[in-house]
Amino acid sequence: MLDHIDHIGIAVTDVENAITLYTTLGLRVSHDETVPTQGARAVFLSAPHGPDIELLGALGDDTPVGKFLAKRGPGMHHICYAVPNLATAVATCIANGYEMIDPTPRIGAKGKPLAFIHPKAMGGVLIELYEANNL
Repeated sequence: MLDHIDHIGIAVTDVENAITLYTTLGLRVSHDETVPTQGARAVFLSAPHGPDIELLGALGDDTPVGKFLAKRGPGMHHICYAVPNLATAVATCIANGYEMIDPTPRIGAKGKPLAFIHPKAMGGVLIELYEANNL
């Protein structure tokens, strides 16, 4: 069902500072948008090989990323796996008893459909499933 790691999400308190840190290491900003439905600014950084890094800055304290930062501080927020068919992946997760944050996919950054598996179902790790059109 899972094809590859698409990106690793990192919650940050200062997006501009985080961009500087990662671009100094050689990554390049490939996408930057505000995602009101997620209450976050999402900045994707690409490396020549491997998954992207998604920096997530909270748009407010009461947003999912804001609450994450208040509870856990900055750091890894989620791992995102690309799947060829999101509806099938979500149905498979539900059929196998995984608790879904998004039992119905929604649109996220880059306008792509996504669904999150609850960390309780994955040993404490928030997993994002992301439909990749180029698989």
